[in-house]
Amino acid sequence: MLEAEQRASGAGPSERSAEVGLADKLCFLRNPASYPDHPSRVEAIETHYSWVFLTATAAYKLKKPVKGEGFDFRSAASRRRNALCELRLNRRLAPDVYRAVVPLTRGADGALALGGPGTPVDWLVQMVRLDVEQMLDRRLLRGDWHYAEIEALAQQLAVFFATARPVRLSPRQLTARITAELAATLAALSHAPEPRLLTIAKPIVRRLRAFLWRRAALFRRRIAQRRVVDGHGDLRPEHVYLKGAPRVIDCLEFRAALRWLDPVEELAYLALESCRIGAAAIERPLFRRYRERTGDQPPLELIRFYGALHALVRARIAVNHLAEPGARPRAEWMERALTYLAIAARQARIL
Repeated sequence: MLEAEQRASGAGPSERSAEVGLADKLCFLRNPASYPDHPSRVEAIETHYSWVFLTATAAYKLKKPVKGEGFDFRSAASRRRNALCELRLNRRLAPDVYRAVVPLTRGADGALALGGPGTPVDWLVQMVRLDVEQMLDRRLLRGDWHYAEIEALAQQLAVFFATARPVRLSPRQLTARITAELAATLAALSHAPEPRLLTIAKPIVRRLRAFLWRRAALFRRRIAQRRVVDGHGDLRPEHVYLKGAPRVIDCLEFRAALRWLDPVEELAYLALESCRIGAAAIERPLFRRYRERTGDQPPLELIRFYGALHALVRARIAVNHLAEPGARPRAEWMERALTYLAIAARQARIL
C-alpha cells in the first residue's frame, strides 16, 4: 500500500479537532504554490459532488461535504473512506491513473499542506492528468479513431466483466430499479416545457414495462447465472481514454448499488452513447469480445432493452439540466432529449 494510503487509513480523532472551512481549503488548493510540482497555474473544476484541481501533470479530487441519496460526505472521515474506495475501484480499469489518497493537513502554525506532517483535515484522490482530447467522446466526434483501439478497449472490458465480483441481487430488486427509472423519467418529462417529449416517451415506456413483465424469466435466469457483477456504473465515452492502452475512469464509487449491473447493460450504455455521436459500429466489437471471453450469449432483445432504458434516462437527465443555473441553452438540451428519445424508440422497436 502506498505511504499516503497508509496514512489515510490511520486517521483518528485528532482529525475532527482540526476543522478548516471549505472556503479556506478551496483557496489553498487554487494556489499553484500549494503543489509539490510547483505548476504555473491550477485549473479548478466544480462538479455536483466534487472539486477537481488540475495542474500540468496531475489532478486532485476533493469531495464536497454534502449528503445525497445513498451517501453522506459531511464528515472528513466519510470523505477519507470514499477516497480510498474510489482509488481501489478505479484501479481495476485504470491502475496507472489513480495514484494515491493524499491528506490535506494543517500544521501547528495553522498552515495547510498537501501530504504534510500536520493533522489531516481532508482527503484528496491524486490522479494523472489525462489529455481530454484523447477521451473516446472527443475522438469519436472528430472521427479520429481506429478499430484496433476499439478492439483493445473491447478486450479490456470483456476481461473486466469476466473477472468482476458477482453480486447477489434478487429479481424483485432488479425489477424495482428498472421500474423506478421508468417512472422517474415519465415524471420528469411530464414537467418538461415541451409536451411532445412525454408524448414520445409514453409508448416507449409501455413497451419496456411489457418486456420486463413478459420476459421475467430471462432476467431471473441471468441473475441465477450470476451475470450481475460489481461493475463500473457509468460507462460512457467521456470516461474512456484511448491513447496507448485504454483506461476507463470515474466509476460510481459512492453508491455500490449503482454499480451492480449486468455487463450487457453497461456495454449497451457505452454503445448507445457512441451511437449518439455517430459511431454505431462500436457495438459489434464490444459484444463480440464480451461473448468470446465470457461465453455469455445475451439475446439481441436484451441489448436493445437496456439501450432503450438508458436512452430514456439520458433524456430525463437532459430535461433536468434545464432547471440548473448556468445550464447550456435550453434549445441544446431539448435537442439532446429528443435525440435520446429517438434512439430509445429505435432500440425498443424489436421488443
